[in-house]
Order: sequence, then structure tokens, then C-alpha cells
Amino acid sequence: MAFGFSPETGADAASRLSRILGLEEWTACGIPLLPRPREVVKDLYTRHLPSPATAVVAVFAPDGRAAASASFSQRAASVDGWEHRNAILAHLRRVIPHDLRRRVPIRTAVLLVCRDGVPDWTAADGAWMWGLRDACTLHGLRCGAYITLTPSGWHVLGDGRSGRTPHAGSWSERAGSPAALGSTDAAPQAVRRQVAR
Repeated sequence: MAFGFSPETGADAASRLSRILGLEEWTACGIPLLPRPREVVKDLYTRHLPSPATAVVAVFAPDGRAAASASFSQRAASVDGWEHRNAILAHLRRVIPHDLRRRVPIRTAVLLVCRDGVPDWTAADGAWMWGLRDACTLHGLRCGAYITLTPSGWHVLGDGRSGRTPHAGSWSERAGSPAALGSTDAAPQAVRRQVAR
């Protein structure tokens, strides 16, 4: 008797690749523009201090106020939207009730992914986009912006808005500052949740 895993078939690979959204597909989804993206990015950065391979999902009320947010670590090289969808959904369920009873979603989920590399769209970004869109559907939310935090700064993929700070290395600069050396919050944590009251 032999034990082991069967190799991935062409169908398996095609299925995994179909769980990626290209930048044009993402733009065609009608993702609402993020009001005041610079403020949103700075707020999420301050709350979670994301380092590379960290994702932050945040839910915004109709008035633009952050209702809840959660950060979590994920395999940096993963390009499986299914895996990302499950992680996003699990954290949404921990920080905010679903809106599935509403006919039309009124709250919006935004995803910020801190990663190394170029600021342009990658297949890993496409997997995150697919995961965010699907998680929003399953939690009764509107799918909002997808933001990357790279060494060159932050970028709202699909609408072209960007800024130089914060960037993917900002957490280490803050953690090494004299003001932060005595703080237990200086280093990023694998999972950090925030619920706004």
C-alpha cells in the first residue's frame, strides 16, 4: 500500500488560475472609488503596522467610518484566490456580523496587502482580488478597493492613485524609532484585530 499526494492535474491548475482577477476584470467589476485613500491607508497602517506578507481587511460604514478591521499573515507567494477568500472571510466573521439579510449591501470591505516587489499588478494581487470579491459576496458586503503597500509606497490598484508613505518598510522604521522602542506594539503581530466602537 502506498501513501502520498497525487500530482496536480491540468484541470486543478486551470481551476486555481481561474481564481485570479486580471486588472481589467477588476476594474470592470465596478469597484467604488475609495474616498480619501491617503487617510484610509494611514489609518489602517497606524492601527495594524503591517509588514510584508500581512493583509489588512477593513469594513467601512456608509458614512465612511471604519466599522471594523483585522490583520493577518498569509503566504506571500500564494496565488490561490480560494485560500485568500477563506482567510478574508474568517477574519470578517470574527470582527463584524454579516449583512446577508439586506437586499443591497451598505457596508464596504477594503483590502490592504503589504508585500515586497514592484507596485504593478501581479498574479498574487489577482488572487487577493478574487478572494476579496468572493468573501464580500459571502458576507453581504460591497467589494471595495484593493490597496498594495510596497517598498515604493501605497497604490490603489485599478484607479491609479498612490503615495510614497507609508510603504512596506514603514513598520520597521517606526519600530526602531526611540519613541517606539519601549512599546510592545512596535513590532507587527501575526494577527491583530480592531473593532471600532
